Amino acid sequence: MPQVAVKDIENKDAGTLSLPEELFGLTGSEALMHQAVVAYLANQRQGTHATKNRALITGGGRKPYRQKGTGRARAGSVRSPLWNGGATTFGPQPRDYRMAMPRKARRKALYAALSSRLAEGSVLVVEGIPMEKPRTKRMLEILKTLDLTAGSLLLVLRDLDAAVALSARNIPWVTLMLAGDLHAYDVLSHDRLLLTREALEALEQKGAEAEEEG
Repeated sequence: MPQVAVKDIENKDAGTLSLPEELFGLTGSEALMHQAVVAYLANQRQGTHATKNRALITGGGRKPYRQKGTGRARAGSVRSPLWNGGATTFGPQPRDYRMAMPRKARRKALYAALSSRLAEGSVLVVEGIPMEKPRTKRMLEILKTLDLTAGSLLLVLRDLDAAVALSARNIPWVTLMLAGDLHAYDVLSHDRLLLTREALEALEQKGAEAEEEG
């Protein structure tokens, strides 16, 4: 059964946790993780790009010059795609890029991503991050003590803590998320993963509920 060390904000040992095999022990799911990342990125696209084809562009109703006798190529409209200021041929039009992925597949991709990060030694669990009031300087001190200042960091909480969120939002390499909102892309796009003990418990509870639902 996978295990992870628990630290306090002073980087002192606070015990060891045994993790569920189905959440942190998955292997061989690289293709599923790739599919989840591709679907996530595709679903972020707005698809509002557009160009004007000959049906949408105005003007050009009159033939610019006579058919014969000028020595020039035949032309029927100044809005031809061949002309400067003319229409666009086969240009992009608004479309929906959304890719559907079954909920079970998304969940398994998340667990595979968590397993991958744990196997790399990139997951750290802390007892909690007590912050009486928002202080970015204090948050930086905590991260430095935990040796989490190199590379991007995903900080995962169980519930939104305004003091922690405001303290972390101005640190460029830190992203804060709630355990219930995690996606495989979020885990894989960050170098390190910092979870509070409560956030880890929330993930385990959510996984157990999903198993019961089938």
